Amino acid sequence: MADLRTTYLGMELRSPLVASSSPLTGSLDGLRRLEAAGAGAVVLPSLFEEELDGPRPDAYLALVAEARRTLGIPVVASLNGVSRGGWSSCATRLEEAGASALELNVYYVSSRPGLSGSDVEWHYLDVVRAVRRATRLPLAVKLSPYFSAMANMAGQLVEAGANGLVLFNRFYQPDLDIETMEVVPALELSSSVELRLPLRWVAILHRRHRVSLAASTGVHTAADVVKVLLAGADVAMMTSALLRNGPDHLRRVEVQVRDWMDRHGFQTVDQLRGRLSQRSVPDPAAFERANYIRTLASRTAGERT
Repeated sequence: MADLRTTYLGMELRSPLVASSSPLTGSLDGLRRLEAAGAGAVVLPSLFEEELDGPRPDAYLALVAEARRTLGIPVVASLNGVSRGGWSSCATRLEEAGASALELNVYYVSSRPGLSGSDVEWHYLDVVRAVRRATRLPLAVKLSPYFSAMANMAGQLVEAGANGLVLFNRFYQPDLDIETMEVVPALELSSSVELRLPLRWVAILHRRHRVSLAASTGVHTAADVVKVLLAGADVAMMTSALLRNGPDHLRRVEVQVRDWMDRHGFQTVDQLRGRLSQRSVPDPAAFERANYIRTLASRTAGERT
């Protein structure tokens, strides 16, 4: 039977299936159910910068401590913010509470015309450096897909202290209510179609830097998990699939991933990881402009037949 063990952020995981930040990971009962279903690790819901002055940090630290005492899998704390303020002390307290690692989610959308792309990048790097100085925990940075030079930005984040990159943050865009004339929040769960963006960049970044890679957004099925591993990911993170199908979905996906590996002669995750990364495929341009051209050409050819 195939061995699903993998390494992420220097931590040994029993499986590459990671339950990422969601309401399911926000309670001890939910965390226990996810572990029982086969999660290799769990990422707690984000502690937001705007909440640091309220009561939530204490409750969050208590959840981290209790989860570490109760669970036998790594517990990754999550911070979501935009500035350097407050993160240093918070990161230190999470380490003291027993968090296995830290996921930093820098959610920064600038609408200022005078702020350049390089200014925005520097802002991200500044936050990462501040958190890196404050803690010895393995640090993953959850990225936006909107940088103009993603490969370069990935390298700078590694230099700033990131041990892992999570690709990608799924931003929730506001909607407009045409009856109340208000800007309103809108939440829609992802689908497997959205996997293509992280799949592409995982494949491009595999082995380019000494960093762990996590694929997030659009991971729903065993086929999705196999794809991101073949592209070069160390773990596949699930949120929407678990909210839609419940924690036991992990158990079904694990069985199907093992079955696929057995059928294709892969005994370990290491044997298949990166087999279809940009550095491994015969035509590396398939992950760049050539894919765009071929996709349009195939569509045109289909319309003619």
